[in-house]
Amino acid sequence: MSSPPRIGLLGGTGIEGKGLALRFAQAGALVVVGSRARERAAAVVQELNQRLGHESIHPAENREMLAQSDLVLLTVPFAQAADALDTYRNDFRHGLTLVDATVPVKSKTTPGPGDLPEGSGSQFLAKRLPEGVHLVGAFKTIPAHILAELEVPLDCDVFVCGDSEPDKARVMDAVRVIPGLRPVDVGGLDAAATLERMTALAIRINRRYKSKGARFRVVGI
Repeated sequence: MSSPPRIGLLGGTGIEGKGLALRFAQAGALVVVGSRARERAAAVVQELNQRLGHESIHPAENREMLAQSDLVLLTVPFAQAADALDTYRNDFRHGLTLVDATVPVKSKTTPGPGDLPEGSGSQFLAKRLPEGVHLVGAFKTIPAHILAELEVPLDCDVFVCGDSEPDKARVMDAVRVIPGLRPVDVGGLDAAATLERMTALAIRINRRYKSKGARFRVVGI
């Protein structure tokens, strides 16, 4: 029997990081929440473990988390993602898989989906990684609020894109750990542009229908 994966979250103290930490830990994974300040991570982890009723989530400074994790999820807001990768560039281990869950959301100071010259946020971020670290896009189209509401079944697809087949396979295996999620391989990292636009569409649907839970499932496969 294989040991559970150790999932790290880079910038895991925000709402998306908290939600993913809860879902993975509830499903039996070992989770390490990273933060620039270990004290901040510890305060968040205490809150999350109280919700779970057991201590499957552990706090760490981001560099500690990167050294301990099998798979790392980037969950900072997109506006802060490039700075985070630049800060910890020398701490990424060769062969590490980085999962980009960020989405550029257009505002006065940040680009929106399709505005970046690389084509997508994921392609923009991938260029900032050292050689031997592969970026895979995933979890982009699942609302952060729903992730954090453990009583709500997810019942949706997670679209996974990347240029390394082994790294995509690792991420898809991790997705299957969480009940109610089905990984769907949508091809190379260039598919991130479509996924980010789908997220923008889900946000628009939520606003129109006064909801916060719009997400996607593909039928017929």
